[in-house]
Amino acid sequence: MTFGSLEHSGVSKLALLGALSLAIGIGLQNVPEGAALSIPIRADGKSRLNAFYWGAMSAIVEPFGAVLGATLVMIMMPVLPYALSFAAGAMLFVVVEELIPESQTNGNTDIATMGLMLGFILMMILDVALG
Repeated sequence: MTFGSLEHSGVSKLALLGALSLAIGIGLQNVPEGAALSIPIRADGKSRLNAFYWGAMSAIVEPFGAVLGATLVMIMMPVLPYALSFAAGAMLFVVVEELIPESQTNGNTDIATMGLMLGFILMMILDVALG
């Protein structure tokens, strides 16, 4: 019903699908981020409510970061392809130079390799499914 009413509201289906895929991506990213903060707080002996509170509060800065990021993207549009290429190269360097070798040192090589493969497969599924 929502998609059918889009034609009369001036919002394209493509824009809605883009927003939906962005929301799913942000939601998927927030789960491990909140867990990375909440689990150590809980392990430190704090209550579940306190751990949940600080995990949720870690996401409170995201709207401000989104506005700042969108503003910077609009200002830096001419150099954006070069900046994104540099960022992608830096991320690949960290993965190849640090994360993969570190994951193979503690005897959990099979689990680490399967985690890498499953993460890559999930990334490709989301890329194809969400466009």
